[in-house]
Amino acid sequence: MSQPVQPPNSPQQPYGGQPADGNPYAAQQPVQTGNPYGQQPPAPTGNPFAGQQPGQFAGGPFPPAPQAAGNKVGLGVLAALGAAIVAAILYGVLAGSIEREVGYAAIGVGFLVGFAASKIGGANPAVLGASAVFSLVAVFLGQLIGMSMILADGLGVGFSEVFFDHFSDVLDIWKEEADFMTYLFLLLGPVASFGGAKRAG
Repeated sequence: MSQPVQPPNSPQQPYGGQPADGNPYAAQQPVQTGNPYGQQPPAPTGNPFAGQQPGQFAGGPFPPAPQAAGNKVGLGVLAALGAAIVAAILYGVLAGSIEREVGYAAIGVGFLVGFAASKIGGANPAVLGASAVFSLVAVFLGQLIGMSMILADGLGVGFSEVFFDHFSDVLDIWKEEADFMTYLFLLLGPVASFGGAKRAG
């Protein structure tokens, strides 16, 4: 006797827990459909970091900020030094070419040094102090470069021979030739550096 065949659309329990003949997947749990996040609890509202101190996050404090500030100050001082070297050379070449000093050039030296230092290092007192000192040295060095160019031209020798081989003689001549305007130009550089720093900020 043959067994009755069940119609294909007959209602039956596909997930009844008992495996059907020849179907190994019939005993599996029913697959969930729809939104799996529908039954999640609502997300918390408000500031989750309200109880934490500034600079802290989950595992503890971040590295301290003063380290970054120190790096910025160091970069500002290096910028002041680099700008002072460039400005001293330009100032000396200008003074040696026209065979006299120009007050605006000394102001430009200080302004350039102060501006470069503060643009990179910020308005830190150490950066401002370094830019003032480097401005003074740059104007002084520029005066020596200009004087060496004039002497080299008058003696018919090379600039490097006068500046490097006879530097002490150049210093002696500078002391003899220095007057009120020479010292005034030396002071204009540091004063102008504060103006440049203010402009950069």
